Amino acid sequence: MRGLFLAVFALLVVAGDSGRYIPQLIANAVSVLSSQSHLLPADFQKENSEAVDVSPLNPPRTKANEALALLWLAAKQGSDEAQSQMVMVFERAFNTAFSSAKSINEDTATYFLEKLVNLENADAAWLLYQILGEEGASQRFMRLAALGEVAEAQLAFAMSTDSPEKREKWLVRAASQNYVPAQAALADWYLLHGQQQLAKPLLAATATLDMQSAFKYARLLWDEGEYSQAKQHFTFAAKQGHRQASKALETINLYTPYTLSQASKHSVPFSWESDTQCLQRVQPFATSLATIMRAHNLYNEYINDERLQNLSICIAPPIWLKPDVLSCDSNYKNAGILGCNITPLASIAKKHKFSHAIVVAEQGKANVQNGVMYLDISDAYSVFVHELAHFAGFADEYPIGKGMANKLCNENGMGDFSPPNLIVDTDYWYAPYKTVENWLNIDPSTIIARSKTCTVLGANSYKPSRRITFMEHHDSGVIPPLYLVLWQQQLEKQNAQRPISMNFFQAFHNSGNQKEAAHWLAEYEAFTGGK
Repeated sequence: MRGLFLAVFALLVVAGDSGRYIPQLIANAVSVLSSQSHLLPADFQKENSEAVDVSPLNPPRTKANEALALLWLAAKQGSDEAQSQMVMVFERAFNTAFSSAKSINEDTATYFLEKLVNLENADAAWLLYQILGEEGASQRFMRLAALGEVAEAQLAFAMSTDSPEKREKWLVRAASQNYVPAQAALADWYLLHGQQQLAKPLLAATATLDMQSAFKYARLLWDEGEYSQAKQHFTFAAKQGHRQASKALETINLYTPYTLSQASKHSVPFSWESDTQCLQRVQPFATSLATIMRAHNLYNEYINDERLQNLSICIAPPIWLKPDVLSCDSNYKNAGILGCNITPLASIAKKHKFSHAIVVAEQGKANVQNGVMYLDISDAYSVFVHELAHFAGFADEYPIGKGMANKLCNENGMGDFSPPNLIVDTDYWYAPYKTVENWLNIDPSTIIARSKTCTVLGANSYKPSRRITFMEHHDSGVIPPLYLVLWQQQLEKQNAQRPISMNFFQAFHNSGNQKEAAHWLAEYEAFTGGK
């Protein structure tokens, strides 16, 4: 507080001389500050070296605080120059974290900056906001700085408001000053709201300056078919160390986007191993650069997942389809989950002979619908493994919806598709009894523990592990050894699965194409061993 006391005292000393000639006030203040060169900006020293006499015949008679008081008097009388020099002095001290023993301290800077704020000095308001921090500074200071066309303040003010209208307004104002961080932030705002064409010129302006902007601009160009330009910007971003840009270039070199005709006629079918090794033949699909990158990453993670190596599941490299091949919706048939019209995949399935499919889309809730798994680009690999277990009939161990609970949470509802990891209470014991018996045959020390699956019905359900498994929390990563044995058993019972042929049968039957429906019903019966 000593600096603040000196500042106030200095103001009192000179208060009676408020009518001084403004240039003289500034000259006197500069004379003092020049004698303490660490306080005065270098450019100001150079500009005023001839205007101010700092010879031994005219030594300063006060210290830095009195000099600041003189500048304040000039500022109060309307001198923009005095205000500017005060802000520069305080900014220099702030940039050194008020660390010098001879430097202006934080209390003094805060005291004078608040006075300058009262004169509606936007630069002072922004500097004061930086000194006090988000917790200590009021919105008034930041807003004043923003109104004064301080681009940094406009960006900070935009990001501090919860109002979408205000945020966009201040992002636009800051970006209009060619402030790169604001341009990048505004581009992100437009992309978030699906306004790619508004984001594009902003990203074009920043693409050569910012690797993140270069990557996003490249993605927009790719989606518009400007492949050559897109590769140039991916390459620029990759050279700057952008990992996703490097992965994009890797993916582009590995895969080619196909039309439906090309995928059906010219894509090379995956060489599946024997039927016993590939009891599930899984083919992933993607429909954009972002989704093929995600699909490729999931494929690689599966190949390297030692936990699942002994399962009779074969997954082919993903096929990249052009965007118009599949029609997908994050609220498919108003069910609140991701889904697609998968009938276009039927012609590819006839050639590639896959039994299950994965569709990676841009956005939506992950789920399995018979023989098709839907994921979006934000889904982690752990989600993929969780959904892959659904292909084999595993039940969720978190509370499920009422409709599904009515099927799974009573002995009769389970039917022929009893989940390998779920049993329920009956009047006598557990059901299905064969499921419990199987658990104990595999591992006599199995502990039957409560599952949350049937909570919605108020029914008791159980699982063969006390641990929180990957079927309750996918990100827990826990796949007990017993579950892997159960998983392989399910793969070997193909009548306990719903392959994609069932999806095709239902889709073609519902659309009235009975010829195709009959073909896929026969495929389904051949897979499951039915008649």
